[in-house]
Amino acid sequence: MAKSNKTSKTPKNSKTSKTKKNGSQVWITDTVFRDAHQSLLATRMRTEDMLPICEKMDSIGFWSLEVWGGATFDACLRFLREDPWERLRQLRKALPNTRLQMLLRGQNLLGYRHYADDVVREFVKHAALNGIDVFRIFDALNDIRNIRVSIEAVKAQNKHAQAAICYTTSPVHTQEQFVSLARELEKMGADSIAIKDMAGLLTPKVTGDLVAALVSELKVPVHLHSHATAGLAAMCQYKAIENGCRHIDTAISTLSGGTSHPPTESMVAALKHTEYDTGLDLVALQEIGFYFHEVRRKYHQFESEFTGIDTRVQVNQVPGGMISNLSNQLREQGALNRMNEVLAEIPRVRQDLGYPPLVTPTSQIVGTQAVFNVITDERYKTITNEVKMYLQGRYGKPPGKVNKALRQQAIGNADVIDCRPADLMPPEMDKLREEIQALAQSDEDVLIYAMFPEIGKDFLQQRKDGTLVPEPLLPPHAGQEAQYCVAATEFNVVLHGETYHIKVNGTGHKHQEKRAFYINVDGQPEEIMVETLDEMVSVSDAATAASELSRTSRGSKRPKATKPGHVTTTMPGSIVEVLVKEGDNVMAGDPILVTEAMKMETEIPAPIDGAVNKIYVSKGDSVNPDEILIEID
Repeated sequence: MAKSNKTSKTPKNSKTSKTKKNGSQVWITDTVFRDAHQSLLATRMRTEDMLPICEKMDSIGFWSLEVWGGATFDACLRFLREDPWERLRQLRKALPNTRLQMLLRGQNLLGYRHYADDVVREFVKHAALNGIDVFRIFDALNDIRNIRVSIEAVKAQNKHAQAAICYTTSPVHTQEQFVSLARELEKMGADSIAIKDMAGLLTPKVTGDLVAALVSELKVPVHLHSHATAGLAAMCQYKAIENGCRHIDTAISTLSGGTSHPPTESMVAALKHTEYDTGLDLVALQEIGFYFHEVRRKYHQFESEFTGIDTRVQVNQVPGGMISNLSNQLREQGALNRMNEVLAEIPRVRQDLGYPPLVTPTSQIVGTQAVFNVITDERYKTITNEVKMYLQGRYGKPPGKVNKALRQQAIGNADVIDCRPADLMPPEMDKLREEIQALAQSDEDVLIYAMFPEIGKDFLQQRKDGTLVPEPLLPPHAGQEAQYCVAATEFNVVLHGETYHIKVNGTGHKHQEKRAFYINVDGQPEEIMVETLDEMVSVSDAATAASELSRTSRGSKRPKATKPGHVTTTMPGSIVEVLVKEGDNVMAGDPILVTEAMKMETEIPAPIDGAVNKIYVSKGDSVNPDEILIEID
């Protein structure tokens, strides 16, 4: 395999990473290249829209720029068809004077499961080699056993290890507990401690008290990361600064607010001419804001419906990055109208699972299970594999007590592990290299495969074949300035292996309460009524509508389920694994299929005893509810 890039050098103009406690200047980490668009635009910003502004960003004097990690690795592969490692290398080259920062999920790295220690060390090494200077490391359960190896790996690369406390509220979380956790992380070698308020739950009073307690107990700097969902984050940041915090996360104004972060320009202006003055050039920041104003328009189809202030987060605790993705995922399931039910169900699922903080991957685990509970109209009728693994202790120790009846239902009499989950995992890198050697050109490619085996392998194969094509971007709202709109959008939808040409036409006065839109599926028109043009500008909206039309007009390739022995899925998704073959005898409850929906896997059990008569699906197939996937006699 090709050798990795040479070790990246610390940016020449970076300020010291350890701010003195008696220093008053506030330092800013801007999140526009990562968390801001993850929160507002479903992580869809492409590298081509980052690079042109990098020179100006590099000249500002940020403490760091968060550019990588979180969901960006997944989105690059799954949607944008970009090599995430190449994105990092390009940003490193374009930002030579600024620290680059990433978000690392401890033992989960950037995937949705725990990885063996050798994979963690290898991933951190290559992230450092390709340009990361600051690693913000967290564990979704605040189980510090899952953070230790990541901190050790970062220190081995002579990079900045920032350990994050996932802030949440529940009957089992206290300020004393968070302070104790921070002390343990400092002992592990953390260079700084971050309060990670991923849902925007902090209030000014709580922030001041918590920061004051941390600053008095720690020798390393305290950073504050808070989302603006509830409209409190800017006030919380100022209160944190007054109590000794000297590092805050913000986002350039045109990608700030709502489920993102407080605006960079506003915080710079608020601190100007005070003892906390950032020293940053407000005019230069405003110019950057104008640039991202145009960039944001390019991604209008991915805008979340939940971008404004929403104090419901104080109850449902859904983090900024999750809400936009959750709305997109519900839309793809044709169930966006049930969002309020899902938001009400999330706290109930969280209580059943022992009050985990809602941050990746636990936010996906809890959120997806809540969606299943709502869509199937029966709580825990379908339990995802990730919930089963969580209840078995494979993600770590839950903060509180879990629902014993649910655990019994999910894992039966299987043993619950109480050690560090990775202690049970043998080394993986050699096995991964062997499995993907035909497609991998470097260890970075092996790590792509490690993070997301199916999507990663597909990406590497398409790269080899020269067939990588990113998802389409719709043009800005064509015709909206006119009194009457006659706009057309065309694209293709692949459904069950067949490609359908979709053309959406809109007519009518833009101020009408309802307007007629026409969807042509391979030249056969269907009329639907929607309230606004915005409802039809999303690819996923149109694709969902087209899928339903094509199913009803042409019929599915698979017969409709009508008998007890017909195996179905409750949600649209894809086949991950077929666990049986024709002729096998199965018992009711035996797992026979594994499906994936909303990035979570679910085992489909046999509904009756019998023999497998016919299998209608294979690995990788897209499936819909009510179709026969397997027939059991």
